[in-house]
Amino acid sequence: MEAVDRAFAAALYIEGDAALDTGASLLAAAPQADAELALRGREFVRRAWGRGWQPADVVRIVRRDLDEPQVRILSGLIRDELAQYERLPARWQGQLDELPSEPWRADRFSYATAVLELYRTLLALPSIEPAGPAPGASGLGPPVHGEPKTLARIRALLAKAEATGFPEEAEALTTKAQELMARHSVDDALLAGRGPGGEVPGACRIGVDAPYETAKAILLDAVASANHCRAVWNSALGFTTVVGFEADLEAVELLYTSLLVQGTTAMAKAEAAQRAGGRRRTKTFRQSFLLAYAARLGDLLASAARGVEESFGGEVLPVLATRAVAVAGRAEEMFPRTVATRVRGVSDESGWRDGRAAADRAHHSRARGVCPPTRP
Repeated sequence: MEAVDRAFAAALYIEGDAALDTGASLLAAAPQADAELALRGREFVRRAWGRGWQPADVVRIVRRDLDEPQVRILSGLIRDELAQYERLPARWQGQLDELPSEPWRADRFSYATAVLELYRTLLALPSIEPAGPAPGASGLGPPVHGEPKTLARIRALLAKAEATGFPEEAEALTTKAQELMARHSVDDALLAGRGPGGEVPGACRIGVDAPYETAKAILLDAVASANHCRAVWNSALGFTTVVGFEADLEAVELLYTSLLVQGTTAMAKAEAAQRAGGRRRTKTFRQSFLLAYAARLGDLLASAARGVEESFGGEVLPVLATRAVAVAGRAEEMFPRTVATRVRGVSDESGWRDGRAAADRAHHSRARGVCPPTRP
C-alpha cells in the first residue's frame, strides 16, 4: 500500500528522529494501512528466521535495544506468523509460550512510531549460525510430547533452591538436582549407545546480558562443559550458543539459570555486608565477585566430572567419548573461527574472596568443567 511504502521510505532507511516522525505521521493518518503494516511486520519476522534467528533471540535483542511496547508488538507478529504452521521446531513452542500476551495500546502516532522503531531493528539483524531448522523446513524431527519426568523433578528442585533463604537447604536441593541431572545425562548416553544411532548434536542459544557479561559467559561455559557441551559466546549480540545432545542442552539451561540466580542472590547479600562496613566500591566488588564465583565453580565442576563418570564404570566412557567427538565436530562446523576472550584482572580482593565462598556453597557433588569462553 502506498502509505506504508512512503512511511518506510521516510523512516526505515534514514536514521534520526525527524525521519521517524515523518514516517509515523504518514501511518497515523492512514488507518486503512494497518493490515498491510502488520503483514510487512510478519515478513520481517520471517526474514529473521531465514537469517538463523529464533523467537527468543529476536525478543532478547528488541528488549535490549528498544522497550516493552516494541516487545509486545513483536510478540503479536511472531504469534501471527507462527500460527500458520502445523508443527514448530523443537524449542520454538516453549519460546512462543513465554512471549507476552497483552497487546500494547497507544494513540496512532505513538503506535506507529514504536512499530517503525521495531522494524528498523528487525531489518538490521545480521545473519547468525542457525541453531536448528526454521518453521516449514524439513528435518524437524519427531514431535515433542511434554517434558521428561526427570527434568520436571530437576526443575522443581532448582526452583526450591532459588527460593529458600537458607544456604544449607539450597545446597541440599541443588545437590540432589545435580545428581539427577548427571544420571539423566549418562542414562541418555547409554541408551543412545545401545540403539541404532541417528541422534546428532543440536544447539540452543542462551542470553548472556550485561552487566558483568564476561563472568556470566564463563559460568555458562563451565556448566556447558559439565554437561558434555561446547559453548561459544557472541558478546556483540548478547548470547552464547551451546552445542550438545538434547538431554544435555536442557540440563545446561536449567543449571546455568539456577546458578546465576543463586550467585546473584549471594552477591547481593555479600555486597550489603560490605556496605554495612563502610565500603562503597559496588561495581568493582560485583565484577570481582561474579568472576570468582564463575571461576571457582568451574574448578569444582571439573573435579566432580571424573567422579560422576567413574561411578558408572567403564561401559560409559567409550560412549561419552564418541558423543564428545560428535559435539566437537558440530561446534567446529558451526563456528570454524573462534577467538579466546581475555578476562580483565580482578581489582577487589573482598569481592573475589566472597565470590569463591559463594561458589563453594553453591557447588553440587555431580557437576563438571570450565574452559575460557570463545567467540565467533
